[in-house]
Amino acid sequence: MEIIIFGAPGVGKGTQAKILSTQLNIPNISPGDILRDAISKGTNMGLKAKELVENGELVPDDIVAGIVDEVLSDSKARKGFILDGFPRTLEQAKLLQPILEKINIKNYVILFLDAEDEIIINRLSQRRLCTNCKSIVSLKEIVNGNICPKCGSVDTLIQRKDDDVEVITRRVELFHNTTAPVIDYYKEKVKVIIIDGTKSIKEVSSRIFEELGIN
Repeated sequence: MEIIIFGAPGVGKGTQAKILSTQLNIPNISPGDILRDAISKGTNMGLKAKELVENGELVPDDIVAGIVDEVLSDSKARKGFILDGFPRTLEQAKLLQPILEKINIKNYVILFLDAEDEIIINRLSQRRLCTNCKSIVSLKEIVNGNICPKCGSVDTLIQRKDDDVEVITRRVELFHNTTAPVIDYYKEKVKVIIIDGTKSIKEVSSRIFEELGIN
């Protein structure tokens, strides 16, 4: 099964992609994870992407498309895959089409996790990063001052620049302007399944499994 998952930043598509990957035993391909790894390591590609990401902007198509092409062509993706984070624009969708055709993928499924902007902004602005264990936690999880609920370290929780309210707002606006129209593009090509992303992780997963016919 080949699945492309969409949704605004913070809607939980990354979490659901990992759950699906485990359930179906197929790779979860997230160009975003690869880019973040490059940024943390300070590679040439990572340095180019860093400023764009911190300002809530999209990474150039040529960088992302190249990563996707390599990964989808790998033998690990032959039994199926979940693509999370690409395409994000109509131009990227058109770049992806020949990549899919090259590996004879035609009947893929589009999953769109939907949520209101206010919910998205609230979710992301409450996230904190532990500089010690690298975990992402919510303010709701922090019960003892500035102590990481995952590793117990003190004064290591920070708010990343891309979790600032102004940056999040720009990212959500960018999603509406560039990524949302891609859904309309795919509605004319393949099956598009819209899921309410405001529910709990378990509820969203159950709904996805039901729609995909997964036991």
